[in-house]
Amino acid sequence: IWHVQAHANVFNVGKGEKITSIKQAISLAAANDTILIQSGTYKEGNIVLDKSVYLKGINRPILDGQKKFEILSVKANNVIIEGFSLVHSGISAIDDYAGIKLYDCQNVEVRNNILDDTYFGIYVQFGKNCKVIGNHLAAYLKEEQQSGNGIHCWKSNNIIIDGNQITGHRDGIYLEFVTNSTIKNNISLKNIRYGLHFMSSNANRYLSNQFINNGAGVAVMYSNQVQMFNNYFKENWGDAAYGLLLKDIRDSDIKGNHFEKNTSGIYMEAVTRVNVEHNAFKNNGWAMKIQANCMDVNVSNNNFMGNSFDVGTNGNLVLNKFNRNYWDKYEGYDINKDRIGDIPYRPVSMYSMIVEKNPPAMMLFRSFITALLDKTEKLIPSITPENLVDNFPLMKKAF
Repeated sequence: IWHVQAHANVFNVGKGEKITSIKQAISLAAANDTILIQSGTYKEGNIVLDKSVYLKGINRPILDGQKKFEILSVKANNVIIEGFSLVHSGISAIDDYAGIKLYDCQNVEVRNNILDDTYFGIYVQFGKNCKVIGNHLAAYLKEEQQSGNGIHCWKSNNIIIDGNQITGHRDGIYLEFVTNSTIKNNISLKNIRYGLHFMSSNANRYLSNQFINNGAGVAVMYSNQVQMFNNYFKENWGDAAYGLLLKDIRDSDIKGNHFEKNTSGIYMEAVTRVNVEHNAFKNNGWAMKIQANCMDVNVSNNNFMGNSFDVGTNGNLVLNKFNRNYWDKYEGYDINKDRIGDIPYRPVSMYSMIVEKNPPAMMLFRSFITALLDKTEKLIPSITPENLVDNFPLMKKAF
């Protein structure tokens, strides 16, 4: 039996090398070859990578799109792109130009690159088993209509987005029709609209990400089997801002997250069969807003601390459960010392119901009359939903 060993070639590109053009190196390369790009600035228009190669930058070479072109278009499987600085892509709302765009690819890895002043940053369409790891993406356009998303995935499966930092884009991370994917350890901050935005994307995991000071927070829509564990949602302020918006979400788990200094920590609309457990809600305007069209939401073992309002709602029909949460506004007692309050806690205040129906009433916040209203409501409940109640409030923090 003869064993034939195929030796992959290595091509060096740069000043002083035989090959000075990235496009020339790609044309000469075969599958499994390595192309090493030496430091320098390369202005080669749109570079199409249509072979299964390892494209590696040495000492951070710059690929400059000159504000005209999509910089790097990947149209092959089994590609690795590493170590580049991609700058100044063109802008095209029709073609969605990107710094790096993957077209119907499998097993492509984009890692440790810097994308600066690109329209879309890294764009994956019809991708499968692709990885976007350790990249830094920054954009500077101020208008939402002129800006693309940092990491954008469309109709893709088994994608890993890990350890990236994204700022200044329309949405930091955007997913649509993406399934069975993991988004973890990313920092998405100061983006124009959402730090994370996904629609119709089922069975994905969002782990240990930070979404900080984005225009409207994080929006999650029309999806099921969503797992959001150990993420930070911070400083998302504004009239229509929230740490996390859940709209038409089913059969999902929101656990171990930290919501701090958001207008609303979580805003829920038409949410069904979702567990909200072991989260910390701290110093938000509203810790949670849960609309009357939500059902079978289980809110348990969370800490509510320093929020202006713990829970807000827009109706009296409540089909959700609140149990064993810690509320810093709870004024009950624990005679039998089982660490559970002996009287139930009603997290919806009369004043919050009035503000929900008449937003200008917010002008009376922290006034004597609002305190009087809430004290009266506790004695003679009338406006607040009768069955939105935690029957087993914790006397000490849940964790």
